[in-house]
Amino acid sequence: MTHDVIVIGGSYAGMAAALQLLRAHRKVVIIDTGERRNRFAPHAQGFLSQDGVDPAQIAATAKAQLEHYPTLTWVNAKAVDASGTIDSFTVTTDAGTQYSARRIILATGVSDKLPEIEGLKERWGRHVFHCPYCHGYELNKGKIGVIATGEMSIHQARLIPEWGDVTFFLNDALVLDKETLTQLNARGVQIETTPIARLSGNADVVLTDGRSLSFAGLFTASTNAPASPIVDKLGCQIVETGFGTMIQTDEGKATNIPGVYACGDVARVPHSVSLAVGDGAWAGAQVHASLVFG
Repeated sequence: MTHDVIVIGGSYAGMAAALQLLRAHRKVVIIDTGERRNRFAPHAQGFLSQDGVDPAQIAATAKAQLEHYPTLTWVNAKAVDASGTIDSFTVTTDAGTQYSARRIILATGVSDKLPEIEGLKERWGRHVFHCPYCHGYELNKGKIGVIATGEMSIHQARLIPEWGDVTFFLNDALVLDKETLTQLNARGVQIETTPIARLSGNADVVLTDGRSLSFAGLFTASTNAPASPIVDKLGCQIVETGFGTMIQTDEGKATNIPGVYACGDVARVPHSVSLAVGDGAWAGAQVHASLVFG
C-alpha cells in the first residue's frame, strides 16, 4: 500500500504537519520512537493555552486527537533506512517493516551535545536549560548561571539578565575581547574564569578552586545535530547554524531532495514547542499543496 506521506518523528512538529494532511483526507504514516527532546522537562512554558502543562500530556493529547482520523497509521518504531524518489519512497523501520509513500516529512528533532561537566546531564531540563523564554520566568529573578560552550553563549549571557542576576562561567570555552566584556558589564553580568569541577544540589556550581556557588537555575548552549541517520541516508543538505547543524529547507520547508520536506527543530532555529508546532503546520500544508499541484 502506498501512502501519501510518511512523517518521520511524531513529536510536536511531526504531529502538527500530519494534522493538516489528515484533515485533507490524506493517508499518513507517522513513525516515532517516543523520545521527545523535552522529555526531561516537567513543564512546558510559553506555549499559548498550554503554559505550565506537562509536555508529555501535550503530546499525548495531540496524539489522541490525531488518532480520531481514520487515514492515520501510527508506528511505534525507529526509522532506520529510506530510499526512493518523489512519488515512490520507501522507509524501513528497525522491526524490518517497510512503508511506501509519495512524500516524506522529516520531523526527527535534534540531539543535544552538552558540556562534559559532572552532574550536568542529570539536571538537563530540570535545573539546567537552554531557552530563557521557556524556563526563565520560573527562576523568579534569582541568581542565574550561564555556562559557556562557544560564541552562542555570549548571546545567552547578554540576554538572560532580563530574568535575574547573571554569572557567566567561561569554563575555558571562551576568551572575551574588550568589546564583549564592555557589553557584558553594561548588562551587569559577572564573569567567572575559574573552571567548573561539577554541579551539585539543584543548581550549585562547584569550581576547581573549591568554591561552591548556588543559583536558582543554570543555562547553557547545547550543540545540536539531526537526531536520525535518515537525514544522511536521504542525502539532505545540512547547514551550520549558531546552534549546531540542521537540514536546509526553502520557504516551503522542502529540502534539496525532491519530495522530502523537513520541519521543527531539525529544520529551523531557534527552538521551542510553539515554534515547532507552527513550523510543522506550515510544512504539512506545503506538502499537501505539492500533492495537489505537483
